[in-house]
Order: sequence, then structure tokens, then C-alpha cells
Amino acid sequence: MSVNNTETAIPEAEGTTGKDGAQRRTNVRWRLFLLLLVLVAVNYIDRGSISVALPIIQKEFNLAPELVGLLLSAFFWTYALMQIPVGWLIDKFGPRKVVTASCIGWGAATAASGMAGGFLSMFIARLGIGVTEAGVMPAGGKLNALWMHKKERGRGATILDAGAPLGAGLGGIIITGLITTTGSWRMAFIIAGIATVLMGAAVWWYVRDNPRQHPGVNEAEAQYIESSHAEEDALAVQEGAKGKRALLPYLKFRSFWAMCLGWLGFNGVFYGLLTWGPLYLAQDKGFDLKTIGWSTFLIFGAGFVGEILGGMIADKWREAGASANKVMRTLLGFSSIVVIGGLIGVTVVPDPTTAVVLLSLVMFFLRWVGLFWSIPAILGGRTNAGVLGGAMNFSGNISGFVTPIVVGLIVGATGSYTWALLYFVGSAIIMGVSVLALDYNKRLPV
Repeated sequence: MSVNNTETAIPEAEGTTGKDGAQRRTNVRWRLFLLLLVLVAVNYIDRGSISVALPIIQKEFNLAPELVGLLLSAFFWTYALMQIPVGWLIDKFGPRKVVTASCIGWGAATAASGMAGGFLSMFIARLGIGVTEAGVMPAGGKLNALWMHKKERGRGATILDAGAPLGAGLGGIIITGLITTTGSWRMAFIIAGIATVLMGAAVWWYVRDNPRQHPGVNEAEAQYIESSHAEEDALAVQEGAKGKRALLPYLKFRSFWAMCLGWLGFNGVFYGLLTWGPLYLAQDKGFDLKTIGWSTFLIFGAGFVGEILGGMIADKWREAGASANKVMRTLLGFSSIVVIGGLIGVTVVPDPTTAVVLLSLVMFFLRWVGLFWSIPAILGGRTNAGVLGGAMNFSGNISGFVTPIVVGLIVGATGSYTWALLYFVGSAIIMGVSVLALDYNKRLPV
């Protein structure tokens, strides 16, 4: 049984046994990651809510395309800048405290954005959402290192990251539904903010920083996870890896930069479609609010399915004996080729339905790169997964604040989305080169 039962909100694990008399493992780690999936989905519903409501907000605030791009980028400025500091906080204080505080803060900021009176107050609220949401994904990467057996981390990473397309897809329906039901985009944002605060309470109730701290984990599950940790630690000692390290020593390694640039390229595509996608469908394809909601659901829903499938394929292939480099370079290299081809196709196909189908295909394979959330643990081990995850997400979110502004400038200057889509193609090329350059086989010797 768990060695720490001081927190009893969760029922004690049953000590059931199998046919051979051995204790069966509990599966708390999978339930914990399903909770994180829901959390990240709520994260992206809140994050993308402004994009869905943007046709209404743009008209109400009388915003030019350039100001729209600036408003869409506001979240990413502070979100990116907080990544490395929050990664350090996660390594120091543990993911449970950081994620709980994050939920409460970003819920309040989301509700505040529903009270904005114009561009400036909305801009400030979006900055606040960026600060408070910053801890969620690096904390998830840390929990993947702490809770998952090494052969399960592909699925752990993609379950965690699949919340992004799931939230983006559901957000299109939920936010448009709330706007229609309440008659106000403002009330939709306030309701979303309250739901986020409630998620913070769920995280505090269920998440723990260590499997043995969780009342639901039995001895068999704890030992299963710890045996993997012991193997990794022994291998790391053989390879010359040391203990807790700052970020600076990692900067001399190609794999560190490939990790960061790969995530930057990935987010150049994903955040571009997340922020400008609904407006592109409204302005270039003539979709109304309801059609935008369902099209967004189809596009990002395909990404959710693709990401879960990608994680399963990666772990099963690894279990069959393939090396990490073979699995990751093959899967992610192939996905990059499909993404590039699909985006080029969208630029030349005028039919709206075909464009939605192609964007769904792009998102299905793009989200395979969610496997990147297993990389901080590969390169830095459990001890440094937080700060490496923060560095990776910082790099990725440079695209977050650059892409909306660049797309706004392109659309404002050309009156067309063609060059914006080609900008996404360039981001996908950066992603493709990086996923092939990264060494997934060993921890960095720092």
C-alpha cells in the first residue's frame, strides 16, 4: 500500500492479487493523466476562446487586422517569458502546487477578460492569462517523468498534450454555444473562468508530486514506476550525467536546440491555426459563427485523435524493440512531410469543404509532435525535466507571440491569407529538420 496516507480524500487502493498470487498494479498514473488531459483541454478552451469570439469582438471594438494580431499575441508574450522561471518553480516546489495556483489565477484572468471595455483592457487581461497558464505544460512534463514508466512516456506525453487540440476543438462549440445561449461573449468568458477555478480544486485533490504520496497507489504500482527510475538513474551514471543542473550547461548540445527549434516550428503552425483559423474561415471561406464552431471542432478533433494514436504507435513500437531514434525520427519525420504537403494544398484549393478536410489532415499528423513532451525527461531526467520543459515551451511560444502579429501584418498588407499559409509551411519545415536532428536515445551528460 501507499506509504503516505495523510491525505485521505481519495479511497485507499485495493490490494488485489492476480492468478499467480502477485499483487496487481493499480492504475492511478493513467487516471492522473486523464485528469491532466481535461485540464489542458480547459486550458485551450480558455486560450482559444478569444479566437472563436473574434469576429464579434473585432466588430465591437472596431479593430484593424494589425490590432487583431497584436491582441492575439498578448497571451503569448507573458506565457513565453514565464516558461523558464516557472520550470524552476516546478523543480523546486513540485508540480501540484504550481498547477493548482495556475488554475486559480488563469480562471480569474479569463473571467476578467469578459469584463474588458476595449482593446487596452482586453490586452491586459490576455497578458494575465499568459502569466497564469504558464505552469501547466512544464508541470505535465515533470509529472510524466515522475509518474510514468519509461516505456509509457510516449502515451503519457500525448495524453497530456492531446488536451490542446481537444480543447481547441471543443472550445469552438462550447464558446459559440455559450455565446448563443447567453447572448454575450462576455458571459461566455466569465463562465469559462469559473470552470477553470473548479479545475484547480480537482487538481489539488487528485494530483501528487510522487506516486508514493498518493493514497490510491499500491505497492505494486509504486515499485513498477520506481524500477524504471532506478534503471534510468543507473544508465545516467554510466553515461556521465550528474544531478540537478541549471539550464546553461544544456546550451552546448545539438539535441537541446533541436528540441527547442522543433517545438518552435510546431507552434508556428498550431498557434497560427488556433489564433487566426476561425477568422480565416469567416473572412476567406464565408463561414458563419455556427459553421466556424463545427469546422474548428472537426479540424482540432482530428488533431486529438491523431495525437492519441501517435503516442500509442510510438510506445508499442518501442516495446517491440525499436530504438527511440528509429521510432521518433520515422514518425515525426513522416508527420512533418504530410503537414507541409497539406498546408501547400490549402493555399491552392478554393473549395471551403476541401480546405477544412486538408486542415483536419494537417492537424491529425501535426499533433504527433506532442511526443516532444517526453523529451525533457529523456534529455534531463526527472530532476531537470521541469526546467528543460520550460525552455522547450519558451522556445515554442516565441512562435506564439510572433505568429499572430506576422499573420496580421500579412493579411493587412495583402488582403489575403495565402502568404500567411506559406508562413505556416516555413514553420513546418523548421519542425521537420529539427525532429530529424534530435538524438532521442540518451540523457545529456551534464
